[in-house]
Amino acid sequence: MSQLSLSWLGLGPVAASPWPLLLLVGASWLLAHVLAWTYAFYDNCRRLRCFPQPPRRNWFWGHQGMIHSSEEGLLYAQSLACTFGDMGCWWVGPWQAIVRIFHPTYIKPVLFAPAAIAPKDKFFYSFLEPWLGDGLLLSAGDKWSRHRRMLTPAFHFNILKPYMKIFNESVNIMHAKWQLLASEGSACLDMFEHISLMTLDSLQKCVFSFDSHCQEKPSEYIAAILELSALVSKRHHEILLHIDFLYYLTPDGQRFRRACRLVHDFTDAVIQERRRTLPSQGVDDFLQAKAKSKTLDFIDVLLLSKDEDGKKLSDEDIRAEADTFMFEGHDTTASGLSWVLYHLAKHPEYQERCRQEVQELLKDREPKEIEWDDLAHLPFLTMCMKESLRLHPPVPVISRHVTQDIVLPDGRVIPKGAHSLTGRSLLGRKRGPSVKEVYDPFRFDPENIKERSPLAFIPFSAGPRNCIGQTFAMAEMKVVLALTLLRFRVLPDHTEPRRKPELVLRAEGGLWLRVEPLS
Repeated sequence: MSQLSLSWLGLGPVAASPWPLLLLVGASWLLAHVLAWTYAFYDNCRRLRCFPQPPRRNWFWGHQGMIHSSEEGLLYAQSLACTFGDMGCWWVGPWQAIVRIFHPTYIKPVLFAPAAIAPKDKFFYSFLEPWLGDGLLLSAGDKWSRHRRMLTPAFHFNILKPYMKIFNESVNIMHAKWQLLASEGSACLDMFEHISLMTLDSLQKCVFSFDSHCQEKPSEYIAAILELSALVSKRHHEILLHIDFLYYLTPDGQRFRRACRLVHDFTDAVIQERRRTLPSQGVDDFLQAKAKSKTLDFIDVLLLSKDEDGKKLSDEDIRAEADTFMFEGHDTTASGLSWVLYHLAKHPEYQERCRQEVQELLKDREPKEIEWDDLAHLPFLTMCMKESLRLHPPVPVISRHVTQDIVLPDGRVIPKGAHSLTGRSLLGRKRGPSVKEVYDPFRFDPENIKERSPLAFIPFSAGPRNCIGQTFAMAEMKVVLALTLLRFRVLPDHTEPRRKPELVLRAEGGLWLRVEPLS
């Protein structure tokens, strides 16, 4: 056998075999990558030293476990701004850095960076991927940009206006239940339970033109969505189950798969049925028929959407966007409405002023319904909603994964690979941890917001990845809140709720309030 001399490595002549050489190349490649990663990690650590940080638990865990998903954890997070000023750095384990931002000046470069440079952080949202697919919430890069452009017309006010009738009808069904429950005086209700069903009822009608009557009887599809949300929240707290292989071996993982299948089958069936309708009618005939019914639902808009090259969305893309809208639209709106009713129950003087505003608006009208043009004529009610969103934002933080260095206004740099975290509201946060936040709607009086940074209050985020459905959400919230205050007096329960951040901001054991029908 011929000999191969590796004397330059001190190995002497060996049989001419490629394996030692391949092994050497592989080891060299691995060593180079380890050294490059080590240097990059060391360089990032060096650049992150300019951000103050609290003492770590230890070198391995970092700050993990110091902020819990509880009332105490939220209070601790709120106190950090007072302790660390404009920004701070936290470590999740030994490798992952999170730069937490407390000042609007420093948020702008992150939120307004192109979506490819500061995409949404998928650490938590990745658990939603089997359910929601690659829709606007989870997609990135060119696909996200293309879909964002194609979906923007779906939230034009001309499309949203007809949904007002759906909002009114859905809240009327919820109020009929409340009237029955409170027929002997008052009823103590878990707001999250009732309002979540109502928002899901609205969304099914707006997205699919489908009425499941889920507020009056059980719905398999609605039950699956509620189960998926609960399972994702539960999985987040079980570190070992973050591994897909282990999770899908558990009973919860199997339940998650079954619920995903049910939701996908429902959406696919609607899409296929609508696709069969379109070719037989033709697009123009279809639009004319829809114009007569005055409602163009979300599936219609997705089916008719085209990009600049005339390319349409695939069935898989349409399903992902419809499922994403159902998920994002029900829980967040239910959380926002539940907490604003809580604040108005605690402040009857503001509740009465909102009620008078609605009564004045609808005094000569029968039936008492909120129309699109009414939304601009509820200024104090809007102020009360915004102040509640400041104190209890449905999604308390905005998280981004930094894929390129981002230079901040003071010259400091959030390095590539780090994560950025900021609150949805930075108004009134720089106080001591013992100072209780005051609910003050006048914080949003037009005179008081003139000199304020627009990034000090961003309940729907800001920049290229802001919430595409914010007009839809605010319209629905105003309709529900106005009609609720017109028909009911809302009173606090004896127990003060404790906040619980999950997929959205909830209350431990539910958010219980008493409702009394007004004569």
